[in-house]
Amino acid sequence: MDSVTLRPVSDADGDALWGLLAPVFRAGDTYAIDRDITRQEALAYWCGPPRRVFVAEHAGDILGSYYIVRNQAGGGSHVCNCGFVSAPVAQGRGVARAMLAHSMTTARQHGFRAMQFNFVVSTNTRAIEIWARAGFEVVGRLPGAFKHPENGYVDALVMHRTLDQVP
Repeated sequence: MDSVTLRPVSDADGDALWGLLAPVFRAGDTYAIDRDITRQEALAYWCGPPRRVFVAEHAGDILGSYYIVRNQAGGGSHVCNCGFVSAPVAQGRGVARAMLAHSMTTARQHGFRAMQFNFVVSTNTRAIEIWARAGFEVVGRLPGAFKHPENGYVDALVMHRTLDQVP
């Protein structure tokens, strides 16, 4: 998508961010989050310290958001973790790819050497395809770790890539 701007989230973005998060969390098919999470709890989860949060904006509309945070403390603090959410109207328009590229650049700028997704629901094929195209590999499978609202118990994947060469 042309002219997607990625910028840090601001306090003024709360309504738009909740508008992205609510349907995703309520659906319960991609995030291990309570489906009845409140607006306040969802925004605290997504934007709480020490996460750095960004939004993807086009023509004044927020079409996506991601957060970046170190995955572990101490000896694991060189690996980051991210969460991504996109508006349905953004699907297939390159917003997720733009956020991923931005997150990898941001990660390198903050000294991270790798990025890891700890819990990618195996039925979330769109995300898996985007991550795989960007060089992420499945390094672990957690059998039946996620209770999907329609498919029952499905696997969760751990996906990882080094950030030596950011596309």
